[in-house]
Amino acid sequence: MTDEAFFYAQGLLATELLEISHDPSDLDRPGFWAVVGTFEEEWTLARFGRVQNAELPNSVKPWRPIPAQAWTSSLSQDQYEAAVETTREEIAKGTVYQVNICRVLSSPLNAEQDLLALAHLINLQNPAPHSSFLRLPDLEIVCASPELFLNRDGKELLSSPIKGTGVEPGDMGAKDMAENIMIVDLVRNDLGIVAEIGSVEVPRLLAIEEHPGLYHLVSDIKAIVKSETSWTEILAATFPPGSVSGAPKSSALRLIAKLEPTPRGPYCGAIGWVTGDRASLAVGIRTFWRQQDQQLRFGTGAGITWGSNAALEWKETELKAARLIGLASGSKVAFLK
Repeated sequence: MTDEAFFYAQGLLATELLEISHDPSDLDRPGFWAVVGTFEEEWTLARFGRVQNAELPNSVKPWRPIPAQAWTSSLSQDQYEAAVETTREEIAKGTVYQVNICRVLSSPLNAEQDLLALAHLINLQNPAPHSSFLRLPDLEIVCASPELFLNRDGKELLSSPIKGTGVEPGDMGAKDMAENIMIVDLVRNDLGIVAEIGSVEVPRLLAIEEHPGLYHLVSDIKAIVKSETSWTEILAATFPPGSVSGAPKSSALRLIAKLEPTPRGPYCGAIGWVTGDRASLAVGIRTFWRQQDQQLRFGTGAGITWGSNAALEWKETELKAARLIGLASGSKVAFLK
């Protein structure tokens, strides 16, 4: 069964693939859909015929580590720091006030490297609240996301953006708190487009959460969705996630397209499931993916504000990637510059 298409997320196993769609309006049709939305708003929706409570299926092969030197970055340190300075210049002009700037790490895969084995390794060594695994004919994803993009339970919507990362709780400074509040305001606005008037609220603000090797600053935004609102309308209002784009979102997206040489793909998109008026979609961070070109990819980034230091933002991208790239490589990794 492990060679067949399936989706697994937090004790939920979906098998018996029925169809693959690329039209988000299909999410309003009955059935259980595994969902992948790229940052560039391309959707892969897989409808499965059987869903059960189960464990992640076993891999027939152990994970074969990727040599640390095999990883390359879409942006060098100099290029990344230059992108940070360009972003600060745009903030000074008033074009934007926060932008997430990212880079994509990649390495060739061989036939002996089974991503299901990597998923088992990561689930053991780096458990995450929104972890998942997806296997389709031309796409495999190992997600260890700590961040909730969108949860739906009937009419209630919940988003829990992360802004602020450190090795210790005391690493969260004024810049992290300001950035988090910026994104909370953005998400409130996004949800407000499809919410009943007066229903948007922030029950948790600037909470510190502990995750494997890191601490994050997290807030919760809730809303009641208006009746007869389609999934297409919900996704159009909220996607891509505010925490990994920037504010104002439209200006941030234009700057990202200018500064980042490589599409993000599922990284910073959405990964999870939808069935009727219930859903759990993670922000596609801490995520490995493979497509037809047999490259394994992993994205990492940092939120840039006027108060950003370019060298420190580069180090934050290394910090966010170090644990999972280290697990995939079987050792601590010194990234290529």
